[in-house]
Amino acid sequence: MNGIRLKNRTIGPGHPLFFIAEAGVNHNGDLDMALRLVDIAADAGVDAVKFQTFRAENLITSTAPKAPYHTETTGSDEEQSWFDLLKTQELTPAMHEAIIERCRARGILFLSTPYDNESADLLDQLGVALFKVASTDANNIPFLEYLASKGRPIILSTAMCTLDEVVASANAIRDAGVDDLLIMQCTGSYPAPIAEANLRAMKTIAKTCQTAIGYSDHTPGSEAAIAATAMGACAYEKHFTLDRTLPGPDHRASLEPDELAALVAAVRRTEAALGDGVKQVMPCEEINRGRLRKTLLASRDIPAGTVLKPDDIQIKRAGGLGISPDRYRDAIGCITNKALAEGAPIYLDDIE
Repeated sequence: MNGIRLKNRTIGPGHPLFFIAEAGVNHNGDLDMALRLVDIAADAGVDAVKFQTFRAENLITSTAPKAPYHTETTGSDEEQSWFDLLKTQELTPAMHEAIIERCRARGILFLSTPYDNESADLLDQLGVALFKVASTDANNIPFLEYLASKGRPIILSTAMCTLDEVVASANAIRDAGVDDLLIMQCTGSYPAPIAEANLRAMKTIAKTCQTAIGYSDHTPGSEAAIAATAMGACAYEKHFTLDRTLPGPDHRASLEPDELAALVAAVRRTEAALGDGVKQVMPCEEINRGRLRKTLLASRDIPAGTVLKPDDIQIKRAGGLGISPDRYRDAIGCITNKALAEGAPIYLDDIE
């Protein structure tokens, strides 16, 4: 369950969460918008920005009906067919190259989801670090095998899948020669109800498929992101946009720039809060450990040579001076080798 090994980092257990800002098609086919999305992602502090690579002719028939959220955001099939909508959202090879160069200049990783063999070939030629597979191809075994033949790591989203389908897809990828695999829990609705996020499925997938896991998030708010991080997600993905009111299918369920930056910060704070799992005294606790914990004190004036009895000892805060109360029973029955005034701390050197 090593996850994905890239040139400069590993995505997997024991490593920082890999935050993918999903630009998707929120560029609306405009290169300037795509470059602005890269800048927003970089400013937010993400690890990677991801687009989508496809040719409509290879992806969809001319008469395929829109999904409900498409009609809600872009109008009916009669107003604009799904095929025609996708044509407006294609990125040319030259646009890919410009986006990759901007990512390189801003110090974040470029990713894109291929939706057909021709697009996979393009991304492979452009040297993409890994393939991110959309949930819509999670059961597309021939395509998964084709991607795996390229020998690059794969992140697989699993919205709309049964566990059996996830297992079959993972096996197909591995049988085709790719062991660097991460599988993401996802709910395929835009937006997705928080009650149907099913984050515990990450644990099921990790155990069943023996893979690193992540979460591709379509829910509103930050709760799922924080919970997924706390549950051990190794990668996290969220759609973002320049403006939610822009025309297009995915803007409505996307974060705006300030929201993306706030979510990245919240995820990183959550990671920091998780710690290393070792129960120990933290640096910020050191002074309080002495000031707030109680110690053994003399409850009266005690002469030297006294055999200590329970009535001779009180337990109070004294700035950390004296024996810890977990040594109380060890002190009872000991003989004082010096006189102790009432309220004085009792040290191990004071008793025999």
